[in-house]
Amino acid sequence: MPIVVVHSNPLFWVRLCALVFSCVAFAVTVHGANLSHGTGDWCVFCWAFSFAGTLLVLLVELFGLQTRAPVSWKNFPITFACYASLLCLSASIIFPLYFLKGQPSHGETHNYRIVATVFSCLATIAYICEVSISKARPGEVAGYMATAPGLLKVCETFVACVIFVFISDPVSYDSHDALRWCLAVYCICFILSAAIIVLCICECTGCLPFPFARFLSAYAILAVAMYLTATIIWPIFKFDKKHGGSSRPYNCGRYAGLCDWDKQMAVAVLTAVNFVLYLADLIYSARLVFVTV
Repeated sequence: MPIVVVHSNPLFWVRLCALVFSCVAFAVTVHGANLSHGTGDWCVFCWAFSFAGTLLVLLVELFGLQTRAPVSWKNFPITFACYASLLCLSASIIFPLYFLKGQPSHGETHNYRIVATVFSCLATIAYICEVSISKARPGEVAGYMATAPGLLKVCETFVACVIFVFISDPVSYDSHDALRWCLAVYCICFILSAAIIVLCICECTGCLPFPFARFLSAYAILAVAMYLTATIIWPIFKFDKKHGGSSRPYNCGRYAGLCDWDKQMAVAVLTAVNFVLYLADLIYSARLVFVTV
């Protein structure tokens, strides 16, 4: 008589839901959404990447291969889930903005796009639930990426990537040295945060010539100070007419997506968001007493 194993672990079922939702989102989009803009390729990548990574995590855990994985299994799954939730969230915002806004609200193509948007939102919720279940509880010894500072660093790097996209299309940082300083802030903080994530996932924090905890504290202070300057400088040189800024053109918003001025405003908002994230990172890092990485 065949034996059916039913998993009672809620983490398994949440991951399974995320797998199905992300699969449906990109499959429906590829099948009938009739994408005509490069942004659609980004959305498909978000869903397909999330699906592939979740499938890998499920297979490794189903076959008990965690100890043979070349990465820290205390840090990798939750790091991936956090990135997947942010990717699906961005796709859930971008896809309707470019492919539903201002488009005819009838026809089979429109229905496919609605279905893709709905399942993208469901995948986002599923990944957020996975992160919520996997994160470390107060007083619990866990991998660094399962703690609040670790998850905040994932968010910081993702927000920085979105900023890079907006400031490079069109190039909006070469009109003044102050704006180039903002670009330097984004690049330096992104590289250091990404390096911390890689060190934790690869379990290489012990290879540093200085204590990892002290490095985290010093970096958090530096990042807060740098992002504070960028949060102030970017709006001044982009929106204050005394410093070459401009007001929103009247024809912005008439077309799908974001106009150039809206992208610059998005950079200002995301810079402020990252400042708040780094500030929270500093506060949590100061309170983090016992953590294994």
